[in-house]
Formats: sequence, structure tokens, C-alpha cells
Amino acid sequence: MWLAALLLCVSSGVQDAPTPCDVLIVGGSLGGCAAAIGAEGLDVWMVEDSDWIGGQVTSQGVSALDEHRLIESFGGTREYMQFRAGVRRRSGGVANPGGGWVSRLCFEPRVGLAELEERLARSGTRILREARVVRAEVREDRVREVSILDREGREIRLAPRLVLEASDSGEFYPLAGIEHRLGSDAKSETREAHAKDVADPLRQQSYTYPFAVEWRPGESHVIEKPEGYERFRDSQPYTLDIMAASGSIMSFGFFEKREGSPGPFWTYRRIAPTIAMINWPGNDYRGAPLIGGDTLEAKRLSLGFLYWLQTECPRDDGGKGYPELLLRKDIMGSEDGLSKRPYVREPRRLVARTIVHEEDLLPETARARLFRDSIGLGWYPIDVHACSNERKDSGGLGIPTKPFQVPLGSLLPLRMRNVVAAGKAIGVSHVTNGAYRLHPIEWSIGEAAGQLARFALARGVEPAQVREQSALLEAFQRELLECGMPVFWFSDLKDGSEEWQAAQWLAVRGELDFDASKLELGFTEARRAQLVERWKTARR
Repeated sequence: MWLAALLLCVSSGVQDAPTPCDVLIVGGSLGGCAAAIGAEGLDVWMVEDSDWIGGQVTSQGVSALDEHRLIESFGGTREYMQFRAGVRRRSGGVANPGGGWVSRLCFEPRVGLAELEERLARSGTRILREARVVRAEVREDRVREVSILDREGREIRLAPRLVLEASDSGEFYPLAGIEHRLGSDAKSETREAHAKDVADPLRQQSYTYPFAVEWRPGESHVIEKPEGYERFRDSQPYTLDIMAASGSIMSFGFFEKREGSPGPFWTYRRIAPTIAMINWPGNDYRGAPLIGGDTLEAKRLSLGFLYWLQTECPRDDGGKGYPELLLRKDIMGSEDGLSKRPYVREPRRLVARTIVHEEDLLPETARARLFRDSIGLGWYPIDVHACSNERKDSGGLGIPTKPFQVPLGSLLPLRMRNVVAAGKAIGVSHVTNGAYRLHPIEWSIGEAAGQLARFALARGVEPAQVREQSALLEAFQRELLECGMPVFWFSDLKDGSEEWQAAQWLAVRGELDFDASKLELGFTEARRAQLVERWKTARR
């Protein structure tokens, strides 16, 4: 009813003043959904340009979660773990519905969509689908009003108290005049070992249109050859082999596991027993940048890779092509069978109060650099795919990292007072974006941003004040822990108990002794009692 009434006002010209709201979430990405859950209880509006919320896990087709090896027991928020449990419940209780080897949880995008839709319905979030922000009015470093075009081309004006930037491209930054970077950084600025000598805004990580195929033995489902196929085949090139960052080649069989490979191509991102989602270097598009480029060629590249798999891919039995592969358009919910939106690896990046650099993730200790203002955790290699306009033999970057934290400062603009990053577009470099862009990390960022909105608005303070004032920061971190959101890595504390909260809060404050060479705290009953007592004292 709220939307119908609002649109009646808009269409009749009655909306002379913008509609006030507590929080506007720009982008229904995975981080945006987590932000809405974190901000539950507030008047929250979400603007999403697709008809599916969920970003990389749904509309972008990557429903094989990129996670770390400890995710089943530690390193994800309670809400993220409940999302994973919900997906498994909807999949008949199967731990890994697709059995893909890249992840402990591979499933069809619609399953993730259904779980997110239910969760956001419970949160009371007002979602404007197939809509986009077109204008932001800024005065005195505050966003005062935002204009949105809905799917019918009608304008909706909102006056949010806080804006959470959760789009996959960081699209709100240029609209509001918020400082940001795009493409690769100059080494002279970031001092990173793997930064380029010269900054290049057009050098953005490749993006992908995933698709899903079903194995239909004895049948033929070859698609029409896409325009430009031979050019794509030879320049990409289309292959099952992968060039690692070290320059070595890893060879994959289609159904067979080759020596030295982690598994077959077919089961890499298999999302159902007979269905695989194809997200491979073969359909990573680097011909032009996503931001400022045209996506038509990227779609042709993906369909060309499918045609190659059906007609020219070396078969395990010595032949060529697998015509038995059926493009399942219904899986992605699109007319062409490709994901509704491209899988975005690198957005605009916020020029934030804290920017995470390469050396922050690679210390000689068990953990990455410790941040006093930690509001979340992550762990993933620095995985930078080949970038736009790079030569075809470039393997990108693949650098192991230590388990890391998400600093609150990376969510906060230098100047804008009521905007918070809530997705991939945080304060990271081109290099470290490759570690912070994955599913559980994006969720942690978004949920923390939503919690920050609730915390700040309840106290009448600005988001930056929560970081700058020790008492506020400590109170906020306590609330995060009480909500099941870890802020410090102790892999042997595996639940939301009092000792789990106590150890992390004391450690992030610098008040807990632990072995920096180990990821475990080393827990004893005596230490448990001591931690809990200190935690209770701190909460009084």
C-alpha cells in the first residue's frame, strides 16, 4: 500500500516535498541485502536496477560462494550463516546441493533469491525494483535529497537521513560528488609491490556474464554461432587451461580430473547434480572496462564460449565439442540465458578515511594488520583477474593473504557526513579489492553498515563520530559482537558465547595477550572464566 499511495502522489504531481526516510540503500546487492537486515527496525528503502535482489549471488549468477576454509565454524556473521543454512534448507537439507568443488555451498540463483526475499520481507525494507538513482542534492557535505526513476519512468524523491552505497559499481559516488578512484593505482601513491607504475582508470578487472548449462546425454543443443566468434575464440583464447599468476599452466579435463588440477571443469561451479554455472577465464571480458564501456561484446564473448564448449572443446574421449550441453535460460531468468547483470569484480573505490593496501594483508604473523576500528572479518587471496586492455597472456594476480579485518574507516568518506559504503566499493586499492570483493566479506561490510546506521541514528551522531570517539566505537563493537558479528580472528572460538564475544572485544582493544604466530587463542577453562568476568565488567 505504501508504494501505491506514493506513486499516486507522484503521478498526480502532489509530491511537492521529498518523502523522508531513515536509510536509503543504493543497490540491492548482496551487501545491500545484508545492510537492510542490519538496519532492521528503521524506515529503510532500497533501490535496485534489476528485478532480482542479491547481486553476485543471484542476478550476477555466481551462486557458488567464494569463501575461506574455516567458514563453516568461524569468520562469517550469524546472519550470513543463517542465510547459508536457509539455502541448504530450501535445497532439501543437502550441504552442497551442486557439489561444485570451488565452494562448500553451490546452488541455483533462484534458491538464494528466495531466501533473501523472505529475509528482507521480515525486515520491512521497502524495495524499488528496476529503478535507479538519477540525482542527489548535496548541501554542506550532506545528501539532502535523492531522485529515483522507477520502472515506469516516474520520479520518486526521498530525503534520507543516511545513504548506504551498496551498488556493485559504486554508482552513487559520482552522483553525489564523493571522492573515489577507478581502475589501477600508481605505485608512487600506494607503495604496493604489485601496483602499476602509472594510474589508469580504464584498467579495470574483467567482468563476466555467467550462464548455466545442463548435461543431456545423447542430445544435441548447439546454439547459433555468435557474431565475432572466431575473433573471440582466438584472442581470448577459449581453452580449459588456466594460466596462473606464476606463469605456469594448469590443464583441466572436462569430466576427468587431470593430474595437478583440483578437479574437472564440469564440477568446478556445478550448482545442481546435472547443471553447471560457467564462470571461467574463457568468458571473462577484458576488451573494454565495465564502467564506461558497452556490455554487448561481453555477452557475445560468453555465448561464444558456450558455442566453443559445444563444438570445439577437446573431449576427454579424444573428440571435439560437447553438443549435449543445453543452455538453461530459466536458471538465470533471462531471455538470452546469461546472468541478468554482469558479475562485477571491481567497482569505483571510495577514497575513504582508511584505505587498505597490499602490505596490510601480508604480514609475518598469523593475522593481517590489526585495525582498532574493526567491524568485520574476511579471508581470501588477492585475486585480481586480467584487466581491460591487457594482453591475452596476462594471468592477473593470485597472492595468498592472512585472515584480515574490515576497518570501519574504509566505509567512511573523507568529507560526506551521511553516506556509508555498504558493499564492494569501500576504501581499498585496486590490488586489495581482489581480496575484499567476495561473498562473505561483502555481506559483513553491508551488515556492519546497516548496524552502524541503526547505532548512529539511535544516538543522534554521525557515522564518522562512531569511529572517532573511543566510547562510541567500543559500544558499537560490543553491539556487533552481541549480534553475532565477529571483529577479531580466533579460529578456536566457534560460536556467539560470552567467551567468544569477550576474547574478540578485549583483543581488538589491545587488552588480551595471545600468540601472534597462531590463529587460535588457546582456550582453557581458567581462561574462559577470566575472559567472561572481564567482559561482564566492561559491559557494566
